[in-house]
Amino acid sequence: MDLLRSTLQPLTHNLPPPLPSALTSLLGPTCYQTLILDLNPTHTPCLTLLVSKSLSLLILLASSIVKIPQLLKLLSSRSSTGLSFPAYALETTAYLITLAYSARKGFPFSTYGETALIAVQDFVIGGLVLGFAGRWAGAAVWGVGVVGAVGVLMGGGVLGERELGWLQVGAGVLGVVSKVPQIWTVWREGGTGQLSAFAVFNYLIGSLTRIFTTMQEVDDQLILYGYLAGFVLNAVLAAQMVYYWNSPATASHAAEIGTRPEKIAMGSGTGTGAAVKGKGPTTRRRG
Repeated sequence: MDLLRSTLQPLTHNLPPPLPSALTSLLGPTCYQTLILDLNPTHTPCLTLLVSKSLSLLILLASSIVKIPQLLKLLSSRSSTGLSFPAYALETTAYLITLAYSARKGFPFSTYGETALIAVQDFVIGGLVLGFAGRWAGAAVWGVGVVGAVGVLMGGGVLGERELGWLQVGAGVLGVVSKVPQIWTVWREGGTGQLSAFAVFNYLIGSLTRIFTTMQEVDDQLILYGYLAGFVLNAVLAAQMVYYWNSPATASHAAEIGTRPEKIAMGSGTGTGAAVKGKGPTTRRRG
């Protein structure tokens, strides 16, 4: 270990000018000294911080594209089937409040930066969901409302710290509730429609990762509980995605009525020969 350290230290002590400053800002002076200059990988607190920061950066990178597949599916199909506008509206609201709360509290950007990136994508998708449902006037109102909300939340003239704290409590609830309309829409329609599997599973992984990074870097229970609750409902949505992945079109919730999906899809009755009708998951591969 000493041989490796003596070999690498001339490199770590002579990094290009932007890197020392960036790494010090990311890790803090103490952990920069310990991990980069001293090359001491046994310092547990600094090693944990490095893992947390690395995961946060991965979340930021992933969140910049997490909704792009969903956006492309919308644009290519010009259909909002299977998508719930209330879900996107609630999620956008929750993210904007969390963004304003975290920024005004001075939390490290790496612990909340994805909220800004995902909120922008949600904003665009929400407008398209309305538009492709023939409600372009509603999409325009949506746009104006979101822009106005950003101004109110980020500026300190209307909402003080106390009021913003209460809003963050509500944002945690909204973040959870925002998943419910989408879960209900999938169940009601018996399929995932234009819902993107890429987005769903990335949300699941991201919310689990964010629980860890929040516990390491942010001493705020409001933020932590929101991520915990969000992970549970993201898991439900991911389970729906798997359940409806490639099922017969009219075999919705076959297990609930004790009938094999193949028989429902073929129209087998229970003695009358009549086809059982019901909404079912589409047979098209999702995501």
